Amino acid sequence: MCWWTSIACSPTVPTDYPLIVSAVEISLRHGISYWDGAIVVVAEALEAKVLYAEDLNHGQRYGPVRAVNPFLQA
Repeated sequence: MCWWTSIACSPTVPTDYPLIVSAVEISLRHGISYWDGAIVVVAEALEAKVLYAEDLNHGQRYGPVRAVNPFLQA
C-alpha cells in the first residue's frame, strides 16, 4: 500500500548509461555539477516543466525544464 508520503510511490528513472551521458553533457553545456545535471535529466525524463532547486539559476531553462528557486523572495 502506498501512503502519499511514501517514496515507494514516487516515479523513478533508472540510472543507466544514457542518463549518465546526458547528465555529463548538460553539466558541461550549462556549467553545473554532474549531480545537478542528473537531476535536470531525470526531471526532463519525467516530463516535469518546473524543477524546484536552490542550486540552479532561478528562471533558467535547461531544455524543456525551467529551474525555480523556491526560497527567493517575490
